[in-house]
Amino acid sequence: MRGSAPESPRNAPPAGRRRSRRARATGAIASAALLLPLISAAPAATAERAGSDTLQREFAAAAATYHVPGNVLLALSYLESRWDTHGGAPSVTGGYGPMHLTDAATALAATPHHSEPREDPRGDLARPRATTRAAAPAPAPATLPARLRTLERAAELTGLSPRKLRESTAANVQGGAALLAAEQKRLGLPLSGDAADWYGAVAGYAGASDTATATTFANDVYDVLRGGQRRTTDSGQQVALAPTPALAPRTGQVRRLGLAPARTDGVECPASVACESIPAPYQQLEGKDYGNHDIADRPASQKVDFIVIHDTEGTWETTIKLIKDPAYVSWNYTIRSGDGHIAQHVRTKDVAWHAGNWYINSKSVGIEHEGFLAQPDAWYTEEMYRTSARLVRHLAQKLDVPLDRQHILGHDNVPGTTPATIPGMHTDPGPFWDWAHYFELMGKPFRTTGSPFSGMVTIAPDYDDHEPVYTGCVKPGETCAPHGSGAVRLHTAPRDDAPLVKDIGLKPDGSPSTTGVNDTGARASTGQQFAVAGREGGWTAIWYLGQLAWFHNPWWNPTALDAHGRMITPKEGLNEIPVYGRAYPEKEAYPEGVPVQAVTPLPYKLRAGQAYVLGATSPGEYLWAATFEPAGHRVVRGKEVYYEIQFGHRVAFVKASDVTVRPSNW
Repeated sequence: MRGSAPESPRNAPPAGRRRSRRARATGAIASAALLLPLISAAPAATAERAGSDTLQREFAAAAATYHVPGNVLLALSYLESRWDTHGGAPSVTGGYGPMHLTDAATALAATPHHSEPREDPRGDLARPRATTRAAAPAPAPATLPARLRTLERAAELTGLSPRKLRESTAANVQGGAALLAAEQKRLGLPLSGDAADWYGAVAGYAGASDTATATTFANDVYDVLRGGQRRTTDSGQQVALAPTPALAPRTGQVRRLGLAPARTDGVECPASVACESIPAPYQQLEGKDYGNHDIADRPASQKVDFIVIHDTEGTWETTIKLIKDPAYVSWNYTIRSGDGHIAQHVRTKDVAWHAGNWYINSKSVGIEHEGFLAQPDAWYTEEMYRTSARLVRHLAQKLDVPLDRQHILGHDNVPGTTPATIPGMHTDPGPFWDWAHYFELMGKPFRTTGSPFSGMVTIAPDYDDHEPVYTGCVKPGETCAPHGSGAVRLHTAPRDDAPLVKDIGLKPDGSPSTTGVNDTGARASTGQQFAVAGREGGWTAIWYLGQLAWFHNPWWNPTALDAHGRMITPKEGLNEIPVYGRAYPEKEAYPEGVPVQAVTPLPYKLRAGQAYVLGATSPGEYLWAATFEPAGHRVVRGKEVYYEIQFGHRVAFVKASDVTVRPSNW
């Protein structure tokens, strides 16, 4: 962005979307606030609302104390945390406060892990479930890399206690400034007032282990400096960074870090990210078993239709140990939260075992993000969101995958293959993943494309201000910490006290949906599109899992955008049609030697008069891959065409022969 103090993507709403409550209540701050003195007492991270410019003053004071340029300190902090404090909670890599000072030994010890899969990641009944081993333990504190222990170093430099660095934003910002100044001195560079002189120190701040990651991190900080930013933080603080569009950093300083290059042979990543190759082993195991992915030739053999977003439910170190195990499962990429570093494990032409649905696996790329879905305050850094967005945008262009929520799926949007597999499907990245910000970073923000008469909506609550109650993050039934969410709740009637809609696939006994963080039975997420079935007062009804579902969507604080597109409805004369979790060919399409795969309906009904938004279109396909030697693999295609639809929180498939396609305003 260009111009005076531009807004951040989250506070610069797409057309048709309102500004957040905090953004409406506050205005811009002059960048001259960097020169204001520090107030006498530094408030705790959870108590900053007394003065909306307190945090800006704290940045100015820390910059003056440690002789670092104030705009560099602000840009660095923005890339780490977007200036948020997260109520004093640590990030997924144990980083605290606006400067993301890491104390992983303290933070990760208290983080609940949910890493044991209940689903079969391969999701192919034609081949027995692959053998999986228990997750590797997290590294002991003594072996943690330096990038996970920066708070310890900040305490040494400032004389402030670790507790104060974790809990006080003023102390946290001072700690970050001290680390940056110490890095500048270590590189033999002057404590200059010119932002261009700090490229090397910025590159070293995140503790990257290779030149490419350090360079990418520094480039992103300087992109923030050139464009400027302004936003209201999660604690009500107004922070502004004026743009310096002509800033040209001294990029050659990165050589002073003395870092080794990463192994980049064969990686499929854009030049704008740091990507290394950590291959998943393709090995013959006992008997006919093999792991941990399948050799293929996509897109020549099969078109890639989906990119699936996951979280690791473990640390980077644990995740990398697991991907190297040939008896474990696989995915194509892992992204590290602290610095956005990317590792590629499986080529995009090959099929990784990640989604729990073989049809989706054979037509997708899977990307894991270091994080925990049931820990809302274990936040992701801005750098991770940015590098992930650039990777997805690159892959989407390379593989011809549309950038929308019908094709960019969460693991929690992947359907079960049969009725029996639905309850065990994974639920990551969960309701705390910021889909709106993610798509803004990809250059595809969710916008109004229709009118109230278009008959279709895009779910789009304001992430910052929308805080539905979730339970079960730490203990069953216990209320989770309040946190922004991109998901809306679905009720059986237009009232807050009406029961939540049921998901008979997820709970075959007919029990109701809950507010559980892993219960997707009554949830619609940002970017998902649904057919409007009715409106009453401040509520909107949509068709969802074969039933009417209501969510609160008042005109004065909308949680959805009016949209226009294509929808499907049962053909005239059909009272109901089946829906499927995979789009397999008809039995006549299978050649000799390839077992016919059952096309099993899911336990839902799509009834006459209902409509669902249309996504991908594909002929029935099945990848027969049950042998270690890829020469024995076959792609079976049928004449039956399938449509992907947004059926519930998860997508589903219907046969084109069963439905009629119509515009949303028919």
